[in-house]
Amino acid sequence: MADDYPIYLVDDDDAVRRSVGFMLKTSGFEVESYVDGPQFLKESRSLQPGCVLLDIQMPEMDGLEVQRELKDRGIPFPVIVMTGHGDVDVAVKAMKAGAVDFIEKPFAKETMVEALEEGRETISQTRSRSARKERAQLLLNGLTPRERDVLEGLVAGYPNKTIGYDLGISARTVEIHRANLMRKLDVHNLSDLLRIAFAAGLGERED
Repeated sequence: MADDYPIYLVDDDDAVRRSVGFMLKTSGFEVESYVDGPQFLKESRSLQPGCVLLDIQMPEMDGLEVQRELKDRGIPFPVIVMTGHGDVDVAVKAMKAGAVDFIEKPFAKETMVEALEEGRETISQTRSRSARKERAQLLLNGLTPRERDVLEGLVAGYPNKTIGYDLGISARTVEIHRANLMRKLDVHNLSDLLRIAFAAGLGERED
């Protein structure tokens, strides 16, 4: 468990870091502790993917701000927020911002482990999507530039005639390129073709 699922505990309270850290280590987790958000964020880009156990009430930078900064930096670590009594409204804000779960202090060991396992599942899903994307992109690397152009037109939902017009070629030539790229990708229908294209990231909106 510790090899592939580190826990990053961010809390300004020494007693909490000691007690929660001990509880998690005795449960088989690898734990790295941070005294505040800025310290954690400073190292975040070099860290192995893991779950962030994040206190909400911290003086210099609160948990919501840390969570927002992680998202802005494109670091997709699952976040579980720890709240004190009466902070449920803040926890709801964290959940709406993408937190996996929240737990209220004091919490039972079982509650903590259950939340962390939910975070682990999120990481597994992210890794699976990443692997599918890499495989799909490798497949698309075997296409010619023109075949890629045709595929992008299909992803956009255009018929052969429209794709041909946009590319300055005939609809018949588009059909030939379409047949060739389907053969190269080893698919037999448009649905499977588009599935590979979407997995590779084609058609994603650029902000």
